[in-house]
Amino acid sequence: MFKGSIVALATPFENGKLDEKCLRNLIEFQIKNGTSGIVPCGTTGESATLSFAEHERVIEITLEQVNKRVPVIAGTGSNSTDEAIALTNQAARAGADASLQVAPYYNRPTQKGLYEHFKAIAQSVNIPIILYNIQSRTGVNIEPETIARLAHDCKNILAVKEASGNLEQMSRIKALCGDNFDLLSGDDSLTLPVLSIGGSGIISVVANIVPKDTANLVAEFEKGNIKKAQKLHYKLFPLVKAMFIETNPIPVKTAMGLMGLCNPDLRLPMTSMLPENVEKLKKAMKEYGLL
Repeated sequence: MFKGSIVALATPFENGKLDEKCLRNLIEFQIKNGTSGIVPCGTTGESATLSFAEHERVIEITLEQVNKRVPVIAGTGSNSTDEAIALTNQAARAGADASLQVAPYYNRPTQKGLYEHFKAIAQSVNIPIILYNIQSRTGVNIEPETIARLAHDCKNILAVKEASGNLEQMSRIKALCGDNFDLLSGDDSLTLPVLSIGGSGIISVVANIVPKDTANLVAEFEKGNIKKAQKLHYKLFPLVKAMFIETNPIPVKTAMGLMGLCNPDLRLPMTSMLPENVEKLKKAMKEYGLL
């Protein structure tokens, strides 16, 4: 169900407020360039600093603008189970096609706690759920055995966005969960390796600025054109590395500003890039042909 290049969409701000017109333009830019799905209110969308009203509005606008042309996978995770259930139900009522559920952050639950958390959310809605494993931000790893148990016990937990960077762990997930469970890369630099072990796509940061190439990489691999996919992988690789010179989404939003896609405004505690890092970013963008 979940495949291709799915963008983790940045949230545009103007003078501290949600820029609704720009958000709609960004969505059109993505769909025009072959993006397979849209994730509003994810990490790249600065979900942690959106108010509840803004969170609801971003998802609402995304659903309106997409108008069923591609799936909308709403980021509705939280470190509070009750809050995650409320956000997920809200997104489901609005018409979201699926929910992206990050592992609870800061409180660092056990594997039993993770299982009960995701199970409670899954039982609260009928829409599909993608688990989101990113230990570098949450402080906890969702073990493959826990993912497999959730996939078996909860009919609507259908995929995982894996940002552990651990291909061995991802292989274990595929081995335990089987072909009916989708493995999505959570790291742009690992899209091709993840596809090679049976992954179905990427939830991408770099697709915010180069959606066509990101989509084409997955498409060429799926068509069996491995050499073309490899060529795109190595073309994208330096730009992908530049997206993480500083904490995401600082570099990608700066790049979007340089390209005129949106205002590069960020919300505290995210701050503008250090000048020397801006120069590194510009160099990577120029070499790619974006500037």
